[in-house]
Amino acid sequence: MSYQKENILIVDDDIDVLELLQRQLEALKYYTFKAVSVKEAVAILKGNTIDLLVTDLQMPEVDGFQLIQYVAENYPKLPVLVVSGFISAKGALKMGKSGVVDYLVKPFTKEELKVAIDKSIDKSSPRIVDVNQHKFTAKYDEIIGESDAIIKVKDIIDRVKDIKATVLIQGESGTGKELIARAIHYNGKYARAPFIAVNCGAIPENLLEAELFGYEKGAFTGANENRNGFFQAANGGTIFLDEIGNASAKVQNSLLRVLQEKEVIKVGAQKAQPIDVRVIAATNSNLMEMVQNNKFRQDLFYRLAVVEIKVPTLNNRKADIPLLIDKFLTKYGLEYKDRLLKISQEAIDLLLRYSWPGNIRELENCIQRAVIMSDKSIEVSHLPDTLKYQIEFPEEELISLAAMEKKYIKKVLLAVNDNKTKASEILGIDRKTLRNKLND
Repeated sequence: MSYQKENILIVDDDIDVLELLQRQLEALKYYTFKAVSVKEAVAILKGNTIDLLVTDLQMPEVDGFQLIQYVAENYPKLPVLVVSGFISAKGALKMGKSGVVDYLVKPFTKEELKVAIDKSIDKSSPRIVDVNQHKFTAKYDEIIGESDAIIKVKDIIDRVKDIKATVLIQGESGTGKELIARAIHYNGKYARAPFIAVNCGAIPENLLEAELFGYEKGAFTGANENRNGFFQAANGGTIFLDEIGNASAKVQNSLLRVLQEKEVIKVGAQKAQPIDVRVIAATNSNLMEMVQNNKFRQDLFYRLAVVEIKVPTLNNRKADIPLLIDKFLTKYGLEYKDRLLKISQEAIDLLLRYSWPGNIRELENCIQRAVIMSDKSIEVSHLPDTLKYQIEFPEEELISLAAMEKKYIKKVLLAVNDNKTKASEILGIDRKTLRNKLND
């Protein structure tokens, strides 16, 4: 085995241990990066290609477990080796669930380190997980959720990732349609081929055809040279056509030809070019309704919808909200605060009650703002006011509007330790109004 191209990131707050590991690894012909904190480690991960993470667990501020969690969510294919002075049974179980491939207990010999490194780097096959008895050959860590609705989505991804069948992803804005398209591409056998994402809604209608298929010199005013389009750039790989419902009738005709004939014709050209591209389209529009209203070609719809993925709204997969909160707390806690923040149960309850019309994107923005506004723990007071007044209560509670208001005011007062001024600010009312409501 050749070690010349393997980059290893070592993370330990003990400088002596860090330098010892570096010397031993460089003697084994590995290239090393060093970090004395999780913050430094995250910066190195973002700017470099790392083949293995070697980390201690006990570190100040942000510990190794939090780094492991961050890596599992943002670099799911990166193997992790833990090197620590003591690992409890609980810690070992926690590491196993986080995807750690091996661990060493200090002190250890150079040979023991070599064996552990070899094992960690060689163990690169996708991990198998069993969630609600649904099995996958990959975890798709970037798609957070264990609800039945998201399990179904992962199942379809697993079935289509290695074939070039056309896929149509349908779902509201903010549900993660592009994330699913990328999961299909980068977890399959075409992962090394190009992935080109095109937002059809962001390109002016008169330019979309030229951008997609390219053009010949002189085809129109401003066409001063021959130019390839997005389809040529994606040749051999995947093109993701987001907001396909915005495509004009002319572009729809051209897309139909691409899917039927496996070839494209540049604007202004006479000769077609063969093309080998997997097409994944996405829309937040009801394409079938558009077909019925003669706004979208029926034959193109059926060509695109060889495989359909219907992405659930966040309101229909609320069981996944705590997992998404953890992901965003990790992401923005490390980015803005150099540590993970906690969140109160009252704040979680409020987030679970909300209907999330903006879906995952709205939840992420909400957590991002809350992290910025808080210091140690996210409380109800750190959440947007619009969210606090649009709580969705289960139908079975059958409570009146007055009772709902009373219940909410009590929760807000509890969250601010009965501070009437703060409660008034959160509720968006003055102290006199709050006093009257309390008296009532």
